[in-house]
Amino acid sequence: MSNAVIDVPLSVLDLAPVAATGSAGEALRHTTELARRTEELGYRRFWVAEHHNMPAIASSAPAVLLAHLAAHTSTIRLGSGGVMLPNHAPLVVAEQFGTLEALHPGRIDLGIGRAPGTDQVTALALRRTMEGLSAEHFPRELADLMNYFSGAEPGPITATPGKGQSPAVWLLGSSGFSAQLAGLLGLPFSFAHHFSAQNTIPALQLYRQNFRPSQWLEKPYAMVAVNAVCAETDERAEWLAGPAGLSFLKLRSGRPEPLVSPEEAAAYPYSEFEREFVAQRREGQATGSPETVARQLGALLERTGADELMLTTMVYDVADRVRSFELIAEKVAGGLGRKG
Repeated sequence: MSNAVIDVPLSVLDLAPVAATGSAGEALRHTTELARRTEELGYRRFWVAEHHNMPAIASSAPAVLLAHLAAHTSTIRLGSGGVMLPNHAPLVVAEQFGTLEALHPGRIDLGIGRAPGTDQVTALALRRTMEGLSAEHFPRELADLMNYFSGAEPGPITATPGKGQSPAVWLLGSSGFSAQLAGLLGLPFSFAHHFSAQNTIPALQLYRQNFRPSQWLEKPYAMVAVNAVCAETDERAEWLAGPAGLSFLKLRSGRPEPLVSPEEAAAYPYSEFEREFVAQRREGQATGSPETVARQLGALLERTGADELMLTTMVYDVADRVRSFELIAEKVAGGLGRKG
């Protein structure tokens, strides 16, 4: 590798977090506010994630939310991080995102995940059949989706909108399966480092090793999603990050709840095991002052060779969420790069 420093684009993944004292409507209005502000700050793309049966997350319908965000922004790329394909018929996804692309050409990303993003009972309620819910069905359903966009397989069904209105398709993953598939198909790949940090390096290696040039990409393009909470001081950032850690702990314990305040998170009676669980989740992420976050993100770039970073910030108050992205744009992004 040379010693040249390559500027790395920064993007946003938002989960429309619901505060314990707020509502889903308030959460979605805050997400809209954040999309507008991150566009002003120069972030490359703004993605929303599909989750179901989770009281802390309001982004259960990405296509609907993206249509709203597109109407309130003008330049930033918008996309799903992601649409969980097992939950949907490929034709429906093709029509939804074909519609978005037709309305906002050149601005739409379709990030596809192979997990349901929820529990099996909820997944079954969404799909209404076990057919297609297994991971083994994913490559076939992905192929069907891509064919609806391209019209590659002639037949009685034409996705309208859809055919000829293809968004930029990405594969998302937290393990090696989607990494290999993205490489074989020549698609861009986004890895969920924010909740599967131990798998990041192996998955990216698989992606690059298996990559085949395609009509979409000549060489691999990897984005890494990372938790990022930036504040004026390390202590303030650690304080703000408390609710997200507690929320993830409760989710993994089968007790999902909306985000509590930093004060409530700090007062929670953690067991030693729970405290260690939260601490492990924070490893490899970015939490602190601008100087600390710059160091942490720089180290992540060096380890992964990522072409782009996607930041996700789960904090209780929208003002703190917006301020985190402002600090990173103003005091971190300009000096952030990786050696190429």
